[in-house]
Amino acid sequence: MKTYIAERHLFFTEKQSTHKRNLVIRVSTPQAVDQSTVKFPVDEAMAVCYVQLDGLDENSFEVFGTDSLQAVNLASNVEPILKRLSSKYDFFWITGEPYFES
Repeated sequence: MKTYIAERHLFFTEKQSTHKRNLVIRVSTPQAVDQSTVKFPVDEAMAVCYVQLDGLDENSFEVFGTDSLQAVNLASNVEPILKRLSSKYDFFWITGEPYFES
């Protein structure tokens, strides 16, 4: 079971729909990368965070960093991910305001 250190709560709709659904984006605690789990060389400082998109029919994913601070920084920067997904979905803050300005 993963431990999450941060989360963002949003609403989303599929394009051409008005039915808002919940989305929770969660970032896990950074973990040391085990060399046996990856196909590239790692050192003792390399870390990975897991990003879970709870509510979307999209795969969750791992974000690697040269150390735990970089892994958390990269994983918590969710705007590029949501921007990419905005071709399929519209995102809203809990207040109902659009996540991205038009």
